[in-house]
Amino acid sequence: MPTGVALRDVRRQLFEAADRILLRDGPSGLTSRAVTTEAGCAKGVLHRHFDDFDAFLADYVLDRVERLAPEAAALRSAAGSGTVAGNLTAALIAVFGSVAVAIVALITFRDELRARLRHTWPAGVPVLTEAAEMIAGYLAAERERGRVPAGADVDTLAAMLIGTGHLLFADRTGARPDEEAVGRMVSSVLNSGGRLG
Repeated sequence: MPTGVALRDVRRQLFEAADRILLRDGPSGLTSRAVTTEAGCAKGVLHRHFDDFDAFLADYVLDRVERLAPEAAALRSAAGSGTVAGNLTAALIAVFGSVAVAIVALITFRDELRARLRHTWPAGVPVLTEAAEMIAGYLAAERERGRVPAGADVDTLAAMLIGTGHLLFADRTGARPDEEAVGRMVSSVLNSGGRLG
């Protein structure tokens, strides 16, 4: 790897390598050596930019959480258009079609990572919590427009959608659920929460 590469480029390269490993090999395959090998850089590069491997993983997880911001903005801007169920279906496929499910497994797999994340993320699993907040914000916007009943508990509905969505997508070895399956789940959850669809 050439010297003088900007930190941002190194981080991006290492994080993208971690994505590929996590999706291909799962949390047990994600080691510092695997990341640097996958990224095509020397072993010491990771340790020059991070205190240790768990510090790298914590930054990696938080970076991936930040990547939900554009999806949250897109979902929020969809309020009032299309159908509530259709918008949520697309959002859940985007969230769970990413590396999010694998990150949940990683956080569960590594005790030290969970401990480090508690310093900046005191409750919940970062990716799922952020996604639930994104969904709740969207449902609140739709409630303001009258497309979701006034009495709907959007926080509970969001948690139900994220939890059920995670269960649909959690099996890395099976086929990913298609749009129709996700749409059925979304409609079922929305209907259980007050006939929203």
